[in-house]
Amino acid sequence: TLDTLMETEWVKMRGRRRTPGRPVTYGTTDIFLDHFALEEIRDLPGMEELKGAGLLSGRMPSNFTIPLPPADPDALTDDEDPLTDIDLEELGLLTPRVEED
Repeated sequence: TLDTLMETEWVKMRGRRRTPGRPVTYGTTDIFLDHFALEEIRDLPGMEELKGAGLLSGRMPSNFTIPLPPADPDALTDDEDPLTDIDLEELGLLTPRVEED
């Protein structure tokens, strides 16, 4: 699950998608790359390699694609916004600041 991937620090929250509900977007970490001995995320197998290894079902939708990762894995895409402190508070990842009198 996503919780397990985050606990192992293989994925991290990247930002928020600019769509209704503003879902959180995730990206892989250097720890993930190191664990699988990858130089960069683009070194992961593509659809043809996965099909050749028998890892993809023959019943895949004809329009199914695996999106290519961005050249800079830390760069947000055009439809993402960076996470703000308010986002982190809502996600329970940042303790709300208490105003002192």
